[in-house]
Parts: sequence; C-alpha cells; structure tokens
Amino acid sequence: MHRLALLCIYSTCVLSAWAQFQFFEHMFGQPSHQQQRSSGSPSAGQWMAHADGVPCSHYLCPNTLVCVSNPAECPCPDPEDVKCLLPDGKGKQGAAVVCTRGAIDCKHVERLASKL
Repeated sequence: MHRLALLCIYSTCVLSAWAQFQFFEHMFGQPSHQQQRSSGSPSAGQWMAHADGVPCSHYLCPNTLVCVSNPAECPCPDPEDVKCLLPDGKGKQGAAVVCTRGAIDCKHVERLASKL
C-alpha cells in the first residue's frame, strides 16, 4: 500500500511538471509539429514571389504590398489599426510610423515616444 501511494504521488508530480513545460512551450512560441503543418501560412519564398509580381515604381509596403511614394504613406496591416506618424524634424517623409489599436490614440503614442 505504501508503494502504491508513493507511485501515485510520483506520477502526479511527473504529469504536472510535463503539463507545465507544455504550457511554456506554447506560450513562448514553440508550436507543435502538428500546428506547423496545419498552419497553411505562406513561406518567405512564396511571399517574395508574390511581392516581385506587384508592379511598383516607388516604395512597396512590406506588410500590405501597397505601392506608395514613401514609407510614411504605408497603411497599417489591419483595418482596426490606427496609423500614427511620429515626426523626426525632417517632415512627413522622415516620420516613423506606428500602428496601434484599441483605446490608445496617437497622442498617447506621441507622449510615450517623447520619453525615449
């Protein structure tokens, strides 16, 4: 009976430790092999082939593949994002672009950037 109790305690400890490591593996971006196969996301080579096929004589935005005259005019990748321009003294062409969403507006982003 004593061995059975020790075996149960040991098994519980091993299983809980295994569950913890599985949780951290998924939390920190280490998908399982099954998730890698089923994700269906295009590879970098496929993206490059698609980007090469987009006609653009100016600047091709990397996230949206939209052709614009300068990088500051690139749209945010998601429609719910708000695009904020952080001026650097060189006008609109030298401005940094930050896309944000939720309750954060551009004034909040500018205030945070001014602290840097």
